[in-house]
Amino acid sequence: MAEKLICTNKRAFHDYHIDERFEAGIVLVGTEVKSLRAGKSNMTDSFVLVKSGEAWLHNLHIAHYDFGNRQNHETERPRKLLLHKREISKLHARIRQDGCTAVPLRLYFKNGMVKVEIGVAKGKKLHDKREDLKKKELKREHAKEFKIKAR
Repeated sequence: MAEKLICTNKRAFHDYHIDERFEAGIVLVGTEVKSLRAGKSNMTDSFVLVKSGEAWLHNLHIAHYDFGNRQNHETERPRKLLLHKREISKLHARIRQDGCTAVPLRLYFKNGMVKVEIGVAKGKKLHDKREDLKKKELKREHAKEFKIKAR
């Protein structure tokens, strides 16, 4: 199972506590896949909604394919996610809980197919974000000190 990462949603890890993860396929047109192979996508403000038993990914920006013709794709259209019914119902039940949302975490190729990893997340408070930044900075300083001592 060779996976080739296309893009990640770094903002999701900063803004949310990720509780549960799902892997889903995504319905795309040809020019979107070609644009993804070129690495031209952004998932910063994207989110997942469940409407009438189907999961949809909104605000995923896939840039126009440079060599596409007049039938090039729309850049931020809602895209259908391919999940089993029980996964969709589980996802929908988790989203309906207080403060929970579904956000895409990363987009990647798996065996030639485009997959998206969805995380069920709960929003972080400001003090949680500050605490995470402090831990990250402390970890960076320790690594720097260790590197200096290793010389």
